[in-house]
Amino acid sequence: MEIISATDLRSYARMSSAELRSSFLLDGLFQPGQLTLRYWETDRAVVGGAVPGRSKLTLGTARELAATYFCERRELGVINIGGAGSVEVDGTSYALGNLDCLYVGRGAKKIMFASKRAAQPAKFYLLSYPAHTTHPTTLARHDDINGTALGAPETANDRTLYKFIHAGGIKSCQLVMGVTILKSGSIWNTMPPHTHTRRSEVYLYFDVPENAAVFHFMGQPDETRHLVVRDRQAVLSPPWSIHSGAGTDSYGFIWGMGGENQDFSDMDPAPIATLR
Repeated sequence: MEIISATDLRSYARMSSAELRSSFLLDGLFQPGQLTLRYWETDRAVVGGAVPGRSKLTLGTARELAATYFCERRELGVINIGGAGSVEVDGTSYALGNLDCLYVGRGAKKIMFASKRAAQPAKFYLLSYPAHTTHPTTLARHDDINGTALGAPETANDRTLYKFIHAGGIKSCQLVMGVTILKSGSIWNTMPPHTHTRRSEVYLYFDVPENAAVFHFMGQPDETRHLVVRDRQAVLSPPWSIHSGAGTDSYGFIWGMGGENQDFSDMDPAPIATLR
């Protein structure tokens, strides 16, 4: 499992575009017939993708975790951005359609991923953080979640936020996770932006058309940089960084956080007038 080192502010200020991409952009998470994992030193997050074909894929442990099984000391969030599939947790199977979410609690020993049809495989996005308490494995369907409307057409950020794993939904130790979908004609996500020094965040952009891109802005509010992001690429967002983006076409993104505080509204605003 590849380890992504944490980056401090002084190093960030001197980075080239290539160095920024190496440190904060994850590519190649969704490989046909494979399960891919990356370990980020910040808050010890694990980010991954599973694309089962005709055979099931098993989530095993790794030397870097020094654990007998993956969820021995961890919790896991799974959101499907592909075709119909299922996740089996200790013998119980959970069917996941597109944008359905499964929370897997600490202590789950055997986790397996399957696609309903190999020709239209499921694409399971995985996000995991350490956990010191145990909560039950729970399924949430996208169609059953009441979305929260944010932004407006006039500011090109009309979007709907769906919260799956949070204090008012699926209970977890520290993982918070959900999906945001932009309305047609809107391009900006999380604008105005914010930081939250008590937790890190990971963005996975999906349904980005082949010839389109999302320009993801990061860094401290008074010293921003950008990453050009393609379909099914993830961005690592440290606690000191804003996380906002603008797309050249329609897209959605999965956001996930872990750290000291689960309060979704615990944010440090970065007003547009302060951005540099």
